[in-house]
Amino acid sequence: MNDAAPAVAPETSREDVAFTRRQRFVIWLATWMGALAIRVLAPTLRWSVSVEEGGPESGNLRPAIYVFWHRCVFVATWHFRRRQIAVMTSRSFDGECIARLIEKFGYSAVRGSSSRGAVRALLGMHRVIEDGRTVAFTIDGPRGPRYVAKPGPVLLARNTQVPVLCFHIALQDPWILPSWDSFMVPKPFSRALVRIGRLIHVPQDADSAALEHYHQEMQATLDRIRIFAEENVRH
Repeated sequence: MNDAAPAVAPETSREDVAFTRRQRFVIWLATWMGALAIRVLAPTLRWSVSVEEGGPESGNLRPAIYVFWHRCVFVATWHFRRRQIAVMTSRSFDGECIARLIEKFGYSAVRGSSSRGAVRALLGMHRVIEDGRTVAFTIDGPRGPRYVAKPGPVLLARNTQVPVLCFHIALQDPWILPSWDSFMVPKPFSRALVRIGRLIHVPQDADSAALEHYHQEMQATLDRIRIFAEENVRH
């Protein structure tokens, strides 16, 4: 299989982010090691896709706002590759590693997070959607708390009138890294279950109270599909 990704221009310039020479080397090394690990391990998995009632029949939608937990980055990078999806990544060292890694699989990175450059990043995501493309958020990133969803995608959904699509990828007996998000790395030839939630549509006239309601609905959907996927991946 040829996994070469199409050239996709980053949505924000790397010149905005300054790192030391040692950090740049570590980013380069982590990027290539991560890409190699994904290309070696992910194709061996036995993949299944399950869609909730009210979700997209094909399990895919464009344009849309994809949201998922940070610990799924490894397998999500492979599963949704080469679809020209733009992903919000933080301006931190870890965020830069993820940004350069996913660009090797046909994604583009919009740099910013809930703590740094949030407004600029949301504007960048807005432009991506206007171009007819899909965007994605690691919704509890960049530093957690784990499984607590940030509200940004709900505001973006109201402003762009495209739906929020929640997904979770459960793995059978993965390696778990000692990180804040309990990052998952799949074992070769194990099972992976992609569970996709029903679409969340946010009305254009939603006020702050309504936005909070849809934020809670997004949180509940992410929790529900995670539990389903983890309980059923072995089946």
